[in-house]
Amino acid sequence: MKKLLSTLSLSATLVLSLPLYADNNHYQSKNNFQDTARVTHVESLYKTVRVSTPQRECWQEQQYRPSHNQYKSYTSTIAGGLVGGVVGNQFGGGNGKKIMTVAGALLGGSVGRDYNHNNSQHHSNNNTVEQCRMIDRYHEEERRDGYRVTYRYNGQSYTTYMEHHPGKRIPVEVSVRPVDNYY
Repeated sequence: MKKLLSTLSLSATLVLSLPLYADNNHYQSKNNFQDTARVTHVESLYKTVRVSTPQRECWQEQQYRPSHNQYKSYTSTIAGGLVGGVVGNQFGGGNGKKIMTVAGALLGGSVGRDYNHNNSQHHSNNNTVEQCRMIDRYHEEERRDGYRVTYRYNGQSYTTYMEHHPGKRIPVEVSVRPVDNYY
């Protein structure tokens, strides 16, 4: 009985492990090797990109600043008020005389102030100021995006994409395994 159980156990182990040896990955890992292939054609691939270049843009501007006479005299306002008061005092009677005197003084002061304001010297300062701003200038340019490489190995042509120029030969990985439907 012990022999029978041992034989059955050994048989079951062999039957269960058989698919592991028949797996394609098993053949690939043992039958991979590296070789080189001759490059037959290299084509540069380009893409169009939009490039932003910050640029400083400057211009000259005139700034006008009015400048008033710094010295302010109230002489014309006071003189206008006195003359207006004297003239206003010539009209009316009683309380009306007082009202006319005050009205004349106010009107004369206002005329004197306006006269002084119109005859004062006004200057304007013209300053040239540089104004600047940053703007983005855009342009499109072609940039290399890699290479389309055609190579021959064992009488067959293949094409691949590469980031760098390959030179005359490229390394290839070769995998040898039986055809699946052979078994």
